[in-house]
Amino acid sequence: MRSAGLKRTRQRELVARVVLGDNQHAKVEEIYAAARRIDPRVGYSTVYRTLRILKDAGLVVELQFGDGLTRYEPELGEHHHDHLICTSCRKIVEFESEEIEARQAEIAREHGFRVDSHKHELYGLCPDCQ
Repeated sequence: MRSAGLKRTRQRELVARVVLGDNQHAKVEEIYAAARRIDPRVGYSTVYRTLRILKDAGLVVELQFGDGLTRYEPELGEHHHDHLICTSCRKIVEFESEEIEARQAEIAREHGFRVDSHKHELYGLCPDCQ
């Protein structure tokens, strides 16, 4: 948070640690519950505001997978990845494919299109739900 020029408080630091840690694709409620397990004084509004601040600073990404819920994942500057989303259990699997990325770039070039960003989501049933 410091490197992004954000005001640091103990509770903001806690929320940032939770969302930037192992909570991939975490919903606000999950981040809130994880933060409260560490410090029961953390409020829901603090979590929500901190997530908005982290998003605006480019430290987390908001994800929406068509179920009306917003999820968050760290924006760590790692390789771009895409998502497989199970429409039954809502399991989310990340994947990377150089072939898909290359083909998308090729298609954009063919159409004279400059891509600023993209997201690739595949919806279906995971092996457990088939």
